[in-house]
Amino acid sequence: MYKLVILLAFLALSVCAYILHTANPYSDELEYAEDSTVPVKSASSYKKALQTWKSPEDINDWITANFSYDTARAIRLSETQRTKNESVSIYSPSKFFETKTGVCVDLSRFSVETLRKINPHSDPKYLMIEFDPIQIGGDTFRLHWLVSFRRNGKAYFFSDSKRPGHIAGPYNYTQTFVDEYEQYRGRKIISFRELESYQKQ
Repeated sequence: MYKLVILLAFLALSVCAYILHTANPYSDELEYAEDSTVPVKSASSYKKALQTWKSPEDINDWITANFSYDTARAIRLSETQRTKNESVSIYSPSKFFETKTGVCVDLSRFSVETLRKINPHSDPKYLMIEFDPIQIGGDTFRLHWLVSFRRNGKAYFFSDSKRPGHIAGPYNYTQTFVDEYEQYRGRKIISFRELESYQKQ
């Protein structure tokens, strides 16, 4: 009987652990509020940041302490709304630094372009993930953007609006990360691509 109780307790903890590490599949919004207690290399402007920051970790710390998700903007950038010819431009890095809010592609552009300036040898790229589409309030959501970079021959992934402040890696293959990310998000991933630009080619 005692062993059965221990086994049930272990299973319950395992289920809880799985639930805690599974994201809400219906939103790209961050799971936790920004953490202003994270030590950040301070910069009064984007220009100063480029002079101060040296690594993905420096960018990541700033994101952790400052980024907030803009749900209304996410709707305007949904596949449905963009099809209606609504012109909503992606924030430039300097604009994003000022506003500190946006959606996944704003965050990814900020990180890719910043990292290319402060640490080009890390070979930053956009990781575009295509999920099985979902409908929310009549709008279709399909694509999600993150950033990949390289270090010592390994791949790392960060700048995720869902879990800002998290750097995943090292990985030998992007596919390994994508498989794990599919489980974490609880959404089927149809395809993914590492790209030089967020703009359609």
